[in-house]
Amino acid sequence: MELLDNSDVLVGLRNGDEQVFEDIFRAYYERLCNYANTVLNDMNEAEEMVQGTFLTVWEKHETIDIHTSIKSYLYRAVYNCCLNKLKHYKVRKLHGEEFKNQSDILLDDASQNLVEIELNSLVAHAVDLLPKQCKHVFKLSRFENLTYSEIAEQLNISVKTVENHMAKALKILRKQLKDYLPVLVWLFFMRN
Repeated sequence: MELLDNSDVLVGLRNGDEQVFEDIFRAYYERLCNYANTVLNDMNEAEEMVQGTFLTVWEKHETIDIHTSIKSYLYRAVYNCCLNKLKHYKVRKLHGEEFKNQSDILLDDASQNLVEIELNSLVAHAVDLLPKQCKHVFKLSRFENLTYSEIAEQLNISVKTVENHMAKALKILRKQLKDYLPVLVWLFFMRN
């Protein structure tokens, strides 16, 4: 192994001597993989980091500037690759969590919108089934936000009659929508 650390090896590497490169690869590949695995805890990724390091060394062999031993240079290069990979994991995980949170919010909004549309349709259908005068009073109260006295004045009936129509309408609607009341209540509170 000492033979690989001498200046002849570095000169051979700079000159593109494939045999010197192969000797370096054989001498350090497995050890570097094990070392990278201690940093990454993933042997497949470790092997990729080491292979990438060797590929870079070979591609830049003519200009490579090694002031230490080849062993020190390779270990430092692999370590830096591993750190970059870990930073990449961290950034990817952060973006993944952010994307998931945004997706969950969008899905929740979409789901809520679908439920709201379906429930609005059910309520509209239930209101349409009310007796004519009950339906008219209910719509004026709930959809046009008129007070009971305003409804009484507009329809030329007593406030007590308006109250009776509203009570009847609400009783009928509660009965028709009883299976959906928990969802309607949930939707009401989610909106406010």
